[in-house]
Amino acid sequence: MTHTRRLVLSALLALGLAACAHSDTRAPTTPQAEGPPITILISLDGFRPDYLERGETPTLTRLATEGVRASMRPSFPSVTFPNHYTLVTGLRPGRHGVINNRMEDPDRPGVVFTLPDRAVASDPIWWRDGVPIWVTAENQGVRTGTMFWPGSDYELHGRRPSRWRTFDQSLPGFARVDILLSWLDLPEAERPSFYTLYFDLVDTAGHRYGPDALETNAASAEVDAAIARLVEGLNARGYAGRVNFVIAADHGMAPQAADAIIDLDTRITPQQARVIWDGQFTGIAPIAGQEQAVEAALLGRSEHGECWRKSEVPARFDFSTHPRIPAIVCMADLGWRYRSTQLQQYSSVALGAHGYDPEAPEMAATFIAYGPAFRSGVTLETFDNVSVYPLLARLIGITPETNQGDIDDVALGLAE
Repeated sequence: MTHTRRLVLSALLALGLAACAHSDTRAPTTPQAEGPPITILISLDGFRPDYLERGETPTLTRLATEGVRASMRPSFPSVTFPNHYTLVTGLRPGRHGVINNRMEDPDRPGVVFTLPDRAVASDPIWWRDGVPIWVTAENQGVRTGTMFWPGSDYELHGRRPSRWRTFDQSLPGFARVDILLSWLDLPEAERPSFYTLYFDLVDTAGHRYGPDALETNAASAEVDAAIARLVEGLNARGYAGRVNFVIAADHGMAPQAADAIIDLDTRITPQQARVIWDGQFTGIAPIAGQEQAVEAALLGRSEHGECWRKSEVPARFDFSTHPRIPAIVCMADLGWRYRSTQLQQYSSVALGAHGYDPEAPEMAATFIAYGPAFRSGVTLETFDNVSVYPLLARLIGITPETNQGDIDDVALGLAE
């Protein structure tokens, strides 16, 4: 990286931190010194636990040190939408049905779910096999506010959060914080007590530049400044001591080389199979009558990856039963990816990637819990991210839906 580029990045970061320090986040209303506890679930997309040790995140590192921290294991596949829906349903992707950022459903032939296509993604069918926690809370009389979260800007199971915003990636982190703070200024009869807040900046930088790049560190610092702004705004409003933070990443990030490619075109043709998605893991649907040929070409361990029949995907992934899962699933070795000319998902080469085995250390996700419900200075053993859901239900004070989490995974960190 050139010296000039480093100076520009440093200047931008300094401006962001200065804005955090000097912007007025004080509430125009009377401070809320009393009232029910507030729970804020914060997503740091693509934020690995070791990012806290790089000296760029004083606020997050303080919350982790003074609260509860852990290296959390994502669910398979270790990608964004599936794991975000896992965090708020307590179900693994193979159960809640959001199996990938791109997917198809036999009940919607010819339709492809992708992140940017809101017309398709707003169809409740994609989300119906899991009940997100804001729906359960609203049904049980607890008001919620979602400042971005996958699925939260659609009507699911006939409900919406009391407050919500349509996802806009261009909205800066400080603006996201300020919107959430404005909801805390509402009259008590309208004010939510459970919130979500989503930051995608670190994931974007990790993909573009790699997990160890200066730009990724700068993105971590910018998100940390937004968290500092949130804490400052809460304290100014009199919420100090009333807010429980649950801060969770969806997955980690691994370095990826431009030439680390497993070429599916050399193994199967469009006349033999459809590639539903490619990337760090791939889903493939053989054409009728071509099943045997496709299995012979793909199944088993090969150089840099492994493929399974849907029914034979390793049990620890819990990814074998949902009707959206294609007949063949493959997973690349760390740092590699599958590519097919049937899809045009990779117009540029990313230097960082996820979607690999959740057991890989590079896929580990950050977990931090801080507030009156938690003990101080506790480091938990690594646990599966499905257990965030029962923790949230306890903090909010609702009866959870059936889920795959275990509150005992985080019990050591609870103050009670």
